[in-house]
Parts: sequence; structure tokens; C-alpha cells
Amino acid sequence: MSGANTTDERETVRRILTGSGDTWAVVGLSNNQSRAAYGVAAVLKRFGKRVVPVHPKAETVHGEQGYASLAEIPFPVDVVDVFVNSELAGAVADEAVAEGARAVWFQLGVVDQAAYERTRAAGLDMVMDRCPAIEIPRLG
Repeated sequence: MSGANTTDERETVRRILTGSGDTWAVVGLSNNQSRAAYGVAAVLKRFGKRVVPVHPKAETVHGEQGYASLAEIPFPVDVVDVFVNSELAGAVADEAVAEGARAVWFQLGVVDQAAYERTRAAGLDMVMDRCPAIEIPRLG
């Protein structure tokens, strides 16, 4: 895990979900309804987040125009939610920092300790190996 204690991590989760902003780029989101990203994006939308799909296909998903990369999104993104393999996730986190995101969220099973440390050192909030669709209802 991140090395942060559980209380710190819970606070970071709460801060990202309630205070980082409502525009979420979901990297790996396509119209494939069998993929976890599709369902998680639906939950985020239900909780008032704007969900921007980022996928090589650049498909429109859940009514929102998709983009092939974070760099192509023509407006600011608050949180980058990462649904790619751990081997690819670090590059996405670096791009999120470069594009001015406020936070990075690595989904369940996505772990890159070096990327976590780089992203935190750049001043962004970050969590790894967690799911916002699980965490957001817990906020109460």
C-alpha cells in the first residue's frame, strides 16, 4: 500500500471525493459495459461528478465526449481515475501532473509505488488500489 496510515488515507479519500472538484477523467473508460470502468463511471455520475472518458477509441460514454488522451481534453480536469494496468499507470499519473490535475486515483488492483511517491511529491492527492464507487457511499 501507500505507506500512509489508514486514517491519513481515509482523509485523502474524503478530500478527493468531496473537495478536489467534480470533473473526473476516467482513463480506460469505453462503452464496454462489462468493464469495471463503465459501472464506476455510472456511480460517479450518480454522485454528481462529470465523467470524461479517456480511451484510445475516444468514444462518447454516459453522454460525455471521450478523448484519446488527457492532453486532448480542452478543459481542466480535477481528478484522474486510472483503470489501466499497473505497468501503464505511472505514465498516466505523470500526465495527470503535467496537465494540472488536482488528484490521481488508482483503481483496485492498480499499484505503482514510485508513481504514488512522484505524484504526492508534485503536490497532488493520490490513492492507490481503491475504488471510488465503493468509497463514495461510505462518506454519508
